Amino acid sequence: AVVSTQSTGGWAWSFAGEQDKLEAAIEVGGAGYPAIVALNIKKNAVLHHRGGFSKDSINEFLQYVIAGRIAPSVLRKDVPKLRKATPWDGKDGQMPEEEDYSDLDDIDLDEVPVENAHSEL
Repeated sequence: AVVSTQSTGGWAWSFAGEQDKLEAAIEVGGAGYPAIVALNIKKNAVLHHRGGFSKDSINEFLQYVIAGRIAPSVLRKDVPKLRKATPWDGKDGQMPEEEDYSDLDDIDLDEVPVENAHSEL
């Protein structure tokens, strides 16, 4: 995780799954990536960005947060300390090996009669 703090606030960046306890506490994760949240630990509040992941959409979200135009959700869990993580080396990860489906070429899909195929659905 990368963390920055300033007098007006701070920010943190983490890749999906790196800070699983934090993700659970702020209710982020699963298929909801990329995700942006605004978090106020002192007020026990979190705001989730629900818009698109474009410069304009993110900018609008941040402006609404600063202006107080979005109603926050109450944090349901304590926010854990960030876990120490390995810094990103700037390289892309390794692509997973694709499974070999060449043995499926022997399947003849025309064997099922059309009238039987529809009645089973």
